Amino acid sequence: MPIWRYMDFTKFVSMLESSSLYFARADLLGDPFEGSYSRGNERLRPEIHKEIYKDLPVEALTNLVSGQANFAKWFRSWVFINCWHMNESESAGMWKLYAKTNEAVAVRSSFLRLSNGLDKKAYVGMVDYIDFDRDWLPEGNSLYPYVHKRLSFAHEREVRAVIIHELPIKDNVLDWTAVPPIDGMEEKINLFELIESVYVAPTSPNWFKLLVEQVCRRYALTVKVVRSSLDEEPFF
Repeated sequence: MPIWRYMDFTKFVSMLESSSLYFARADLLGDPFEGSYSRGNERLRPEIHKEIYKDLPVEALTNLVSGQANFAKWFRSWVFINCWHMNESESAGMWKLYAKTNEAVAVRSSFLRLSNGLDKKAYVGMVDYIDFDRDWLPEGNSLYPYVHKRLSFAHEREVRAVIIHELPIKDNVLDWTAVPPIDGMEEKINLFELIESVYVAPTSPNWFKLLVEQVCRRYALTVKVVRSSLDEEPFF
């Protein structure tokens, strides 16, 4: 299945220069629900985990629930994400969302190329969109909250690569007072195997397409540079 990453020209050049993909810290992505569980989890946990909860005193149960919440909030500062859009063809909506000007590009790849190209420490998966007011978000794996989002984001059809940063340890236990040393990280990848083609933004001038071709040649990236299909002439 094809996947796309829409970006401005400077980010494209940075990707070529570093031969890597940029992973942003989950708590800085702008979605306050990033890494959280649903209200369905809040409502259904007592029933689903009743065998664990039934013998706990109220105070112990309160501490357990509070501890789980505090850990989830802290943990998301150590999760880093690289996002793609899954679609058979270009998306006019994605161009508008992620290309602030017509001097932008979309890199086309595939789910398989991305998952095969990254280190084994990276998890690559499709985002599942659920109703956070009602639906149960699977538990038991710390990555589950990072491949589930609210239904209002379903138009993104997102594929994510997720990496957990090395967690801080102090005196053989997690150091909850530690602050992540970085806002983002670059993960090396073979761009020649990752990138199938490069599309230039709709309405971009001819000189911009030529510039993208020149930059690709400079970095020995022998892929086809394609003008956006949204620029095609209509037939009446």
